[in-house]
Amino acid sequence: MIKLTVNGVSQQFDGDASMPLLWYLRDVLQLTGTKYGCGMAQCGACTIHVDGRAQRSCVLPLSEMDGATITTIEGLHPEGEHPLQQAWMENRVPQCGYCQAGQIMQAASLLDENPSPGDQEIIDAMAGNLCRCGTYPRIHQAIKSVAQKVAAVQRFTPVGAGNGGEA
Repeated sequence: MIKLTVNGVSQQFDGDASMPLLWYLRDVLQLTGTKYGCGMAQCGACTIHVDGRAQRSCVLPLSEMDGATITTIEGLHPEGEHPLQQAWMENRVPQCGYCQAGQIMQAASLLDENPSPGDQEIIDAMAGNLCRCGTYPRIHQAIKSVAQKVAAVQRFTPVGAGNGGEA
């Protein structure tokens, strides 16, 4: 029996442990935001978070997921209001939309690890996520806009804010 947490909900799976996580998410849990692209972890359409880090779900067997915490695009924000999801709309990133969930999940992992990435760091982090429509400049701008907003908030948040004003 494989036990894992998906989008904050405890799950158990007692089927074929060699099943890729992607198919468990899509076919068993009906979380269809994560897409199948290549099946070889080379396009990024299936990107999800495993224990907070971006991973390609098409090549992750369930046998390796026992005890893991999984977040899909559906779990990033219940109403789709994560800053990256909002930036995607503000920057008119989606065209066909097929790659968007994977792109956003990869970007969220980047910003979790580095909330203020430079242009080259964004390019490097997103290099494994392909977009058939070629919206790379808008993807880049959306990520950069979120990083800039985070930096602005950090610059103007007084020391001790959020803990009753005590430093």
